[in-house]
Amino acid sequence: MRYFLLGLGILVLLCSQTALAQDRQVIPDTVLINGDTLLMLGDSLLIEEPEKEIFWETGGNYNLNIQQVTLSNWAAGGSSTFALNSGISLFANYKKEKKVWDTQLTINLGMNRQGDRDFKTRKSNDNFIFVSNYGRELSEKFYLSTQIDARTQLLAGYKYSRPSGSESEVRTKISDLLSPGYLQSSTGLNYRKTYENKSKISVILSPFTGRFTIVLDDSLSRAGAFGVTPGENVRAEAGMSFATSVTDIKLMENITWKADLNLFSNYETFGNMVVNFNSIIRMKVNKYISTRMETRLIYDEKVLIKQDDGSSKQAVQLQNLINFGISLDF
Repeated sequence: MRYFLLGLGILVLLCSQTALAQDRQVIPDTVLINGDTLLMLGDSLLIEEPEKEIFWETGGNYNLNIQQVTLSNWAAGGSSTFALNSGISLFANYKKEKKVWDTQLTINLGMNRQGDRDFKTRKSNDNFIFVSNYGRELSEKFYLSTQIDARTQLLAGYKYSRPSGSESEVRTKISDLLSPGYLQSSTGLNYRKTYENKSKISVILSPFTGRFTIVLDDSLSRAGAFGVTPGENVRAEAGMSFATSVTDIKLMENITWKADLNLFSNYETFGNMVVNFNSIIRMKVNKYISTRMETRLIYDEKVLIKQDDGSSKQAVQLQNLINFGISLDF
């Protein structure tokens, strides 16, 4: 009996020591130095660095598409052609507290070459678009915003024709760098929303919009091209604008849609709209290859389009491109 009690006492003592060991907690010492938190754990020093806030988001896309057709002694007829279309899109978006600032630059340039023409190399695509929007938050999705929209082209554009009775083509210059150039500044209420899949929608209504049409080429200015007063280089207008854009809208797996629409109406002729619409549907094959369907539509009643019969009239300008080639995101 004595040995039984002795063994029981030793067992109780061991259990109590084990329980104490399980309840024991190691609490590190905390030291603050210049706002940084240092944790002392035994002889080890652990430094916890505060997470840095990221205010800027930048990136872009580059695409290159090439098409070549070579014919030699081809019984079915035709001609050898070479076409190239390239473009780059860059963006820089800033967000801090109640301030947002989104900027985007898009440049596209394309050409084609056909061996049986008098002017073998001709431009097929050329645009420069810069849009910057700065806003202050009024509520969760509404901002007071100011937007700058600048558009032009890089190279001279020509109208090609063959005069009656002539065997050769002639070309007439109809546009150039900053001829035309469009600068639009608008201030108004901006609705913005970003979805969980990172797609975005933005709508801005501005009753205070200034629009400037620039024609720096002297010959085009003297002809009163793009609605400027003959001999003048700038046409200024005041009016109302409505602009909306969607970014990275996912239509299907690996298919996204990006588009923007800009409408402007001069207060002097209120109701007559200047329309600028751009749409890009991108179908990714893999990380480096994609197909792009690009559509651009422009209508401006002050811009008269020269027809093949020599007359000029108001018309909808439409450009549609389908490209397959290299596409790199960065």
